[in-house]
Amino acid sequence: MGKLVPIFVLLGTSVLWGASWLPLKALNTQGANGLALIACAYALLAVLVLPWLWRQRKSAVDLKWLFAIALFGGAANVCFSYAIIYGDVVRVMVLFYLLPAWGVLGGYFILKEPTQGYRWCGVIMALAGAFIILGGPKIFSQPFNYLDFIAIAAGLLFTASNLVFRGVTQVSLAPKLFALFIGSSLMALFLLPAGQSWANESFPLGWVVLYACTWLLIANWGSLWAITQMPAGRAAIILIMELITAVITQVIFTHHTLHLYEWIGGGLILAAALLEVKAAQQAEPL
Repeated sequence: MGKLVPIFVLLGTSVLWGASWLPLKALNTQGANGLALIACAYALLAVLVLPWLWRQRKSAVDLKWLFAIALFGGAANVCFSYAIIYGDVVRVMVLFYLLPAWGVLGGYFILKEPTQGYRWCGVIMALAGAFIILGGPKIFSQPFNYLDFIAIAAGLLFTASNLVFRGVTQVSLAPKLFALFIGSSLMALFLLPAGQSWANESFPLGWVVLYACTWLLIANWGSLWAITQMPAGRAAIILIMELITAVITQVIFTHHTLHLYEWIGGGLILAAALLEVKAAQQAEPL
């Protein structure tokens, strides 16, 4: 039963991440500016984790790696949340899930890893899926959509953050979480337009506190704890539940009808993700 706990935790938190657009868009319509909402919510999480951080302070010795978590993880959280708040949910999630392509390209060009042929097929499928989702040949003539760029950047940054988070084994979970939370808050504050403050009369502070201390805390802590408790291949296939949840919830709550090109593009990216799962499982020790 002990081995099943991380699986159920990751499955549950993947559903929370996939449906996170519901509270984020709701809070935004109540008056919470996207960046101000992100800054406030993650600042609250940083405060909540302080007592736990104090108990594990002796493991917080690798400051350069904690800074890397704050930088990459903070930027990934800000990009993902901002794109979800202001963009089309399915489009953002599909572009975010270009993760297989970034993993293969980074491994080949940066880490000089040998790469099997079917993984290159996955890269081609993922990029082709993104090309279709973005409008096919029309992307060369239509206006640039900055939210698409932010969604793609979120996936890139998440890949880098996840590598650092998993690789720094000598640092306990609490310092890593604190670095992630404070990095997310400071990044959002830094990007706030000059002179703009989140503390306006319409800011729903009570609802933001409730969201941060429940939904956001459980989603962050649960997913980051669970992925360190299981092989990467198993975690990767469970994380696909985020994309599935996002599509299902948008169809249910907004009566959104998926176009044929969205099914084709999303299917290609999902197939590429499954190929990466296969690669990760083959690399794991028996």
